[in-house]
Amino acid sequence: MQSDTQLLPRINATSKRENGKQYYVDAKGNRFPSVTTILNATKSQADRDRLLNWKARVGTEEATRITTSASRRGTQTHKQIERYLLGQNPVCSEASRPYWESIKPVLEQIDTVRLVEGSVFHHDLSYSGKVDCIASYQGIPCICEWKTADKPKGSIEHLYEHPLQLTAYIGAANEYYRDYGIQLKHALLVIAIPEMPAEVFWFESAVIKDYWEQWEKRLAQFWKRKSVWSR
Repeated sequence: MQSDTQLLPRINATSKRENGKQYYVDAKGNRFPSVTTILNATKSQADRDRLLNWKARVGTEEATRITTSASRRGTQTHKQIERYLLGQNPVCSEASRPYWESIKPVLEQIDTVRLVEGSVFHHDLSYSGKVDCIASYQGIPCICEWKTADKPKGSIEHLYEHPLQLTAYIGAANEYYRDYGIQLKHALLVIAIPEMPAEVFWFESAVIKDYWEQWEKRLAQFWKRKSVWSR
């Protein structure tokens, strides 16, 4: 790999799960809910119904098999991408090879890698997360997220809450790494698909600004509900 690597200092964080919710704890003991936990807790009823309807349609056993398989292939592909971005010349496993071949041409346009599979914290807004990558894509600094799928999503509407997730990571990265000159305004979401070129979604700064307003509302909902749960 020919990209320039200028890695930021990594945050020493540990992941904790409590009652199905994920938290990250930093070296000072600050414990914040993850972005995915916040999004899951504040899903709309329509999104909840969509998931329940899917499980009812395919059956509980098949739904579990599909989600487990998707999680496993995603983990394997992420590991492959991580080694590649860090210049480790990885040998690809047969299981992840179709996804790797799909996404590799996009990765060849990634440069100035700053963080790979790293935790981020937003201390002012009390949330945390783990980003796939902070780097430049076609010369523009951005947050990068890698996904796998069996078929194309086709449109942003079918990404559901992934853009909000990316936007939350941008906010946390900008807040935590501001002394290192990090000021991200763009996001890249890439979906690896077997026997097809990866699907690329690029989010401009104006769109990220709109998603940020939505994210702030979800955060407010989460903390309001949490205060009710804690009574």
